[in-house]
Amino acid sequence: MAEAMELGSVSRGFRAMFSMLSPNESSFEKVEDVPPYVQQATPFFVGLMVLELVVGMLKTGASVVTISDGITSISAGMISRLPMLVMRGCELSAYMYVWDRFRLVELPWDSAWTWWFTFLGVDFCYYWVHRFAHEVSVLWAAHQVHHSSEYYNLTTALRQSLTQQFTSWIFYMPLALVAPPAIFAVHIQLNLLYQFWIHTELINDLGPLEWIFNTPKHHRVHHGRNLYCIDKNYGGILIIWDRLFDTFALESDKVIYGLVFPIRTFEILRVQLHYYFYLWRKSKYYKKINNKLSTFFKGPSWKPGKPRLGDHSNNPKVTGEEVPHDPSWPLHLQVYVVVHFLLVLAIYHDVFERKMMLSQLTILGMTGYILLTLTALGYIMDQRPTAAFLEMLRCVVMVTMLRFGYMKPLLPSLAVPTEAFVSLSLLFWGLQSVSQLLSIKKKTV
Repeated sequence: MAEAMELGSVSRGFRAMFSMLSPNESSFEKVEDVPPYVQQATPFFVGLMVLELVVGMLKTGASVVTISDGITSISAGMISRLPMLVMRGCELSAYMYVWDRFRLVELPWDSAWTWWFTFLGVDFCYYWVHRFAHEVSVLWAAHQVHHSSEYYNLTTALRQSLTQQFTSWIFYMPLALVAPPAIFAVHIQLNLLYQFWIHTELINDLGPLEWIFNTPKHHRVHHGRNLYCIDKNYGGILIIWDRLFDTFALESDKVIYGLVFPIRTFEILRVQLHYYFYLWRKSKYYKKINNKLSTFFKGPSWKPGKPRLGDHSNNPKVTGEEVPHDPSWPLHLQVYVVVHFLLVLAIYHDVFERKMMLSQLTILGMTGYILLTLTALGYIMDQRPTAAFLEMLRCVVMVTMLRFGYMKPLLPSLAVPTEAFVSLSLLFWGLQSVSQLLSIKKKTV
């Protein structure tokens, strides 16, 4: 019996990745009863990423993901979910507020019609969330994170924005007037999960499904910086909205991925926030208040005298020969970064598992450590001169956490090796920092 239940749970989890759950098994009366589908999907994320890596190696003879880009993408996904440690998701919280106070009708939660209506409603609203995120600069400042990788693989799907969730909730509010929050809570998760598997170059054409559903072929276009790709194919699960609203484009020329002006960094806070600073600098350039405001609320390519969305006359020409940003760096540092990333990933998972038992102060402290770690690893991958000093500071914090039990080894049997590795890491970066200081002192003498 237990094995059958376990098998059923795995089956539901896998089918949730493709939005293939039936109304009977995913309709709930209360929000508290809705499973955390996204959190439960972690094993499937990992399994599918490993599968893509293996198939990619067999098919092309090369890895579909680099260490630096893959870690940056997963780091962005981790950061995007950190607010969930201290608050319920903005989309669901706002939705419940509107439902409780302003609903016009109350569709039955246990009706298949309600389930399918909400499925379409969430996907339709997502189309407009996504479109506005490309057409309004201050919203693009959040969403550009997802487009910042110059690669296209399953890790790219996890490259999510920290700040987009604070505005996207607005677009789902009309649905809150009629559809029960528990059904919305199901579909907002399934819509997100579906979009994971379409981030791959290994799946080509899916035949008739291409007419209705968003597929890897369609979504590759969306991630391109080629002129024909820009601001196209916004759909979540369904591509029909793009066909209806004239934002659809077929894949033709080789797609070159990433931002029109690539940022060429793996430092995660810069990846998340750089465009906000760019908009602020751009707005200061203008004297008129309407131009300053237009900088934030018109399209990313807008300039005075241009239409609302601007144009792409100043975009670098895409030749098809562009090479993704992948600077070489020593093998021993690659191994070091991977090991420390796995350690912080374990801490991240542990904090989410135990968040109901931890104090707010402990959660804030652990959040700070996670951010410090991901930033320091980004500095190492970027090979910044200050990486040694920042990593030495982080290692001091890590040693302290180990001593006071805030950090646990990946396995109990690895407790001593983990402590030894962390201590050696501190020693290594301490020596590196001293060496740099002596070098600087010699240059100033």
